[in-house]
Amino acid sequence: MNRTSKMRRLTASGVAMLLVGGLLATAPANAADPITLTMWTRSVTAVQSQDMVNAYNLANKGKVEIKLTVVPFTEYLAKVSAAAAAKNLPDILAANVIDGPNYTRSGLWLNIDKRIKKLPYWDELATGHMASALYQRKYYAVPHVVDASSIYYNKVLFEKAGLDPNKPPTTLNQMATMAAKISALGGGVDGLYFPGNCGGCLAFTLFPSIWAQGSRVLKINGDGSFLGSVKAKKVFNVYSKMWKAGTMAAGSKNEAGATQNAVFQSGNAGFALLGSKALGTIKESDKLKIGLVALSGPDGGTSTFVGGDTIGISSTSKNPDAAWDFLQWTLEDKQQIDIYASKNFMTSRRDLSENKFALADPRMVLLNKLLVNGQSPYAPRFFQTFNDANGPWILFIREAIFGNGVSNELLAKLNASLAG
Repeated sequence: MNRTSKMRRLTASGVAMLLVGGLLATAPANAADPITLTMWTRSVTAVQSQDMVNAYNLANKGKVEIKLTVVPFTEYLAKVSAAAAAKNLPDILAANVIDGPNYTRSGLWLNIDKRIKKLPYWDELATGHMASALYQRKYYAVPHVVDASSIYYNKVLFEKAGLDPNKPPTTLNQMATMAAKISALGGGVDGLYFPGNCGGCLAFTLFPSIWAQGSRVLKINGDGSFLGSVKAKKVFNVYSKMWKAGTMAAGSKNEAGATQNAVFQSGNAGFALLGSKALGTIKESDKLKIGLVALSGPDGGTSTFVGGDTIGISSTSKNPDAAWDFLQWTLEDKQQIDIYASKNFMTSRRDLSENKFALADPRMVLLNKLLVNGQSPYAPRFFQTFNDANGPWILFIREAIFGNGVSNELLAKLNASLAG
């Protein structure tokens, strides 16, 4: 059976991916000729991608220029699918870490296994990201952005509510109790701002509370879930009670993810469930001093969803050597420290996690510790099931939190989607 017969569908619309066969052999460009590379990335990692591209273009001015296209994350896979079918992918192609296995199996990236293993620190690259880039014992991509979910809290509101800002909640139930005290302050202040209409956000922040109880979310092959389990329901019930009690902001029900950072930054929410990259983008003020604590289960335990993006050279690139130069450059010590760590972004290498910036910030120390036991769940139909704005997960979880609780009918549709 050839590789074409193994194609998988990447998007909910079922766009058939046309496999790009083999590696494209191209003559290297004349060293004197400037090279233009194209690169695509998702909107949720735009800040880090743009910073890296800007720095690289400046360092290679007159020799190489990377033209970055930022695509809304909800449209990304459809755009990639269409470009793959037309054999017109960009030179450099990023992917949500959970979609990496589909990219490798569909032949969207070049095999860069030998290039990667020549890097002196290759075995220090983010473990979950590298696992998603592995296919038939060969690597096809490297880490681009590392993200980890956690609970953010506003120390200013903690003090106003009579809570100790140095003693954040260690369980979801404690968070709910503290959020109620903050909500009682009134004046437009809410206990929790929740991304209630963002499927990807909710998988990113609710799954860890199930894992924290020692329970699985997905079956090993990703073709079914345990989201109807007693432990999963305990997590959903905490948030459902907060919604019914008015502890959760009214805007939470329709929050699709685009404005949740801004609301927390305004200083009007005691808690928010966000990724690590928010620490590098949300600005503190006299209304907001950011504290971080691990996502927990209703009664304890901790975990995190290790997300972010991997990045590889597309199988249609005519400049694979130049594209690799960019990829390996982004992983070097200086770029990882100066561009990522200095701005409170996580590094793509474990050996750089204890850098001077991270060690100076207890919040970064916490995030790096969480990565040790974090998870990056895989399912062949993860996007269609969990990230699609019209997928079965968002219908299921909204009913579980804002409606009448877990619906067996919606759970069955969710599991049917995973099974394909």
